[in-house]
Formats: sequence, structure tokens, C-alpha cells
Amino acid sequence: MTAPQQSRRPKTRPPHDSVPGAGPGRSTPAVWGALAIVYVVWGSTYLGIRIAVETMPPFLSAAARFITAGLLLAGLVAWRQGPAALKVTRRQLASAGLVGLMLLLGGNGMVVLAEQDVPSGLAALLVATVPLWLVLLRAGSGQRTSKAGLVGVLLGLAGLGVLTVPGLSGDVKLAGVLLVIVGTLSWAGGSFLTSRLPMPKNVFATSAYEMIVGGLGCLAVAALRGEPQALDLATVSTRSWVALAALVVFGSLVAFTAYAWLLQNAPLPLVATYAYVNPVVAVLLGWLILAEPLSWPIVLGGAIVVAAVCLVVRKER
Repeated sequence: MTAPQQSRRPKTRPPHDSVPGAGPGRSTPAVWGALAIVYVVWGSTYLGIRIAVETMPPFLSAAARFITAGLLLAGLVAWRQGPAALKVTRRQLASAGLVGLMLLLGGNGMVVLAEQDVPSGLAALLVATVPLWLVLLRAGSGQRTSKAGLVGVLLGLAGLGVLTVPGLSGDVKLAGVLLVIVGTLSWAGGSFLTSRLPMPKNVFATSAYEMIVGGLGCLAVAALRGEPQALDLATVSTRSWVALAALVVFGSLVAFTAYAWLLQNAPLPLVATYAYVNPVVAVLLGWLILAEPLSWPIVLGGAIVVAAVCLVVRKER
């Protein structure tokens, strides 16, 4: 749950040169390089969040991440495409702001809060259910859904049930698991609304506004929770600062730019594979770096969820 606008195809060229010969139907070395960035960097964001909240207040760290990344992205857009690229109507700004709040405050914010108690790998596997909720939202709105897609949803819900076992057994806090599930619902809802609201034409400008508004929402919640008053910079570890910087630069800027470029230069089914590769990367990194346990519910439930997402992504283009 690391980048906005995942349900929209960018309508403008990214702020860097395209690779000659690359196209939606071809897989060049540049495509695979960009895909590797999305796989590894977005997969590592759960690890980064877990390390950041070790010594940082959750919503304050999220606010710092998204406001900083949003301002940097807005500056990049103005520099490469001109200030006019940031021009939006009031309705477009309101739509981007609403989606930003749902994605980054309701979605990512719940994950950041939960990762104080929930292992990063488990959080990533729970977040992997977002495509399943999107299928249900589309079906509820009257859009046609394939039988295979519905089977994938049912399979994914079974995997989600297995993944909640650590919370029910007391291995992790059940409240944390439920927070992540609430976050996935908010993220899916924001993604669903993106294609139904009047959004800015420039996908990078849209993402900048979403991150800024979402970050301000996280800042408001942090203030209500008293996080700024309780913050003692002397107690923030170096590795938490490094994790936050990596989340800003790599998680919110580099990987999203690679993702947006891929949407214009690679086959969409290939790009969509990030949905079931990211959680696997997150689980492995959590196990290797933070020694997070690979219990049977995480392994079995994770395998079921990844299989379900793979089925849904292949059938629900």
C-alpha cells in the first residue's frame, strides 16, 4: 500500500524520456528493470514502515513521508512539465483530496498504526487482498465480473481467514490485524472512486495532490492523538530516520514513477503482477532482516491469498 493512483492509467507522459521501441505490447530490458524496482521497492515499504515506527509516532511519520514526497513530486512536475501541469479545477482538487485521504490516511495510515504490533510480512499479505475487495466493489456497482474472478475472491477470503489466526491465537494483537483489514477496505474504496471522480489529467500532479492532502490528514490525526507533543527527537533512532527517508525517496517517488512508466510501456497483465509479488518480497525481507517468524498460518494463508490475487489479476483485466 505504497502508491496512489493504482487503478488509473496515466494520461500524460512521465517526466522522463521513454525508451525507444518500448510499447504496451513489448517487454524490453528497461521494462524488466522498472518492474524489478516496483517489485523490490514496494515490497520493502512494509519493512520500512515497521522500522520507522519503532521509534517514531505512526501518523506523524506517515505525515512527514507523504507531505514531503508530495511536495517533491509537485516540484518535479513543475520543473519538467511547467507550472501549468499542476493546474486543476476545484472539483478535481476536491476529488484528488478525497481519494488521497482514503488511500493514505484511511488505507496506509491504518497499516502504519497496525505495524507497531503486526509483523511487516503479515501486514503485506493482508494488504494483498485489496484486488479482491475491488472485484466485490465492481460487482456491487453492476459491472460484469467473471466466474473465475468470484472464485478468486472466495479463495482469497479463505486465505484471509487463515491469516487472522495469529491474532486469534494471541501471537499478534488481533486489533492490529483488524486495523490492516480496515485499511485495505479504505484503499480499495479510494481506488474504486478514482475512475469515477473528475481527477486531474496529469497523473503525477494528481498523485502529488493526493499525497499532500493525505499527509495533511495524517498530520491532523497525529495532532488529535498528541503525537507532536510526545515526540522526542533524541529518542528517534538512526535506522528509523533512514527508513523514513527511503520511504519518501524510493517508496513514494522512484517506485511510483517506475510504475507509471510501466503502465504506458509494458503489457498491463505483466505490470499487474506486482500485486502478488510484493507481499512475497515483504515476507522474505521481514524474515531475513527483522527475523519475523514464518508461522504456518502466515505461510499457508499467504499462499492462498497470493494464489487468489494471481487468479483475480489474470481474469479481471
